[in-house]
Amino acid sequence: MFVVIDDREGVTQGYAAGFDREGVVSIGFTSTDFRDWLECAVGNDLTVIRAFLLGDCPDRTSIPSSIRNRSRAPIIALNSLKHLKQTIELFEAGVDDVVHAPVHVREIMARTAVIRRRTIDQHEPAQTSVIRVFLDGRDPEVAGRTLILPRRELRILEHLVGHQGKWLTKTQLFNAIYGLFDASFDENVIESHVSKLRKKLRDHLGFDPIESKRYMGYRLDDLKSRPTNEAPVSKAN
Repeated sequence: MFVVIDDREGVTQGYAAGFDREGVVSIGFTSTDFRDWLECAVGNDLTVIRAFLLGDCPDRTSIPSSIRNRSRAPIIALNSLKHLKQTIELFEAGVDDVVHAPVHVREIMARTAVIRRRTIDQHEPAQTSVIRVFLDGRDPEVAGRTLILPRRELRILEHLVGHQGKWLTKTQLFNAIYGLFDASFDENVIESHVSKLRKKLRDHLGFDPIESKRYMGYRLDDLKSRPTNEAPVSKAN
């Protein structure tokens, strides 16, 4: 989920529409509403945030430090004008990148992926021995071949690869894919998405790399530790 902070409603709505076209969840806040939300947000809420986009608001040089007290997610500042003084001030305030707005959401996703690889995810897998995800909108490579996936299934696979070997509950996957504020879907929809994803991976790989367990959720096997001569195993959903 991407969080857009801007006091202009048209801007937050515009980026929300752009992210929605890419199948990515976002939420827009005014700076005041964002501070109120950040103060009461629990840890699990913050872990699903891919990046914060900091737009136009009067106190934006103080917002990065407030974010850093709660989250390590990338902070990307959006500047309407290329102004050297403002750019330097934003970097000094703690943002990770400054881009000239308006900017396509695909570029934001690509910049976020690069920042996360260099910082947050440097000790976490961005790929396995047979699955490679890109986090910028591109379809994954599975066993050396591109696997075209619907957007929801792609986001689930990206999340599982990013947490390879760790159990993710249905609620964690739902929040990562649908966001924290979408009440129009039941979290049980994740079961259907994962079932379809597992079938496609099984057809592509010859085995099912996703393990499921009641009360614990789903886990992507550590494929790098799978013996090359191990017989394919198909797990029931």
